[in-house]
Amino acid sequence: MPDFSQLALFAAAALVLALTPGPGIFYVAARTLSGGRGEGIASSLGTGIGGMVHVLAGGLGVSAVVLASAELFTALKMLGAAYLIWIGLRTIWTARRDAQAALGGGGSPVGTRRAFREGALVEALNPKTAAFFLAFVPQFVDPAAGGVAMQFAVLGLVSVALNTLVDVAVAVLAARVRRGALGRPGLVRRLREASGVAMVALGVGLALTRRPVSAA
Repeated sequence: MPDFSQLALFAAAALVLALTPGPGIFYVAARTLSGGRGEGIASSLGTGIGGMVHVLAGGLGVSAVVLASAELFTALKMLGAAYLIWIGLRTIWTARRDAQAALGGGGSPVGTRRAFREGALVEALNPKTAAFFLAFVPQFVDPAAGGVAMQFAVLGLVSVALNTLVDVAVAVLAARVRRGALGRPGLVRRLREASGVAMVALGVGLALTRRPVSAA
């Protein structure tokens, strides 16, 4: 187990990174603006499960294999980028469709199960998360203390928990924005479109991401 000082330092650094906008945050915001707080929280829990996939993969060494292989890294990167771009475009399209149908900002709920599944995929297909767990987490692992795999798992769980808490907070805030804008469907549409554009941009950025130099 990491000592308390190391754990506190890691938690502080991980919290800063969790607050940095990424695919998960934008997906949660878009899902909440469209389907409400329930879908937003479900998608937040989904991103948490997606993060756990990376913790498990990192502990088993799978992420190292992916990052070391140009072909595997590119395949995961392009799959994740395509998925983000597709969700972003779908978000923009449904926002405009709902506005034309005069739904009064109610959006197009997809249900908590689908929101959960999509949130998990958005995070699990993000190779940047894999790179984070392999490049950042090991810096706080003390081999001399023993139980390296356990230390990695504990630190990974802390990071995932912080990311999930931030995503839930985003869902709650987005739900408040949604409630306050229900009488202004044009504003809701623009907010949803902005979330969709952000996801498309993140998808394009992900597609252009290069393998970490250390993995080459």
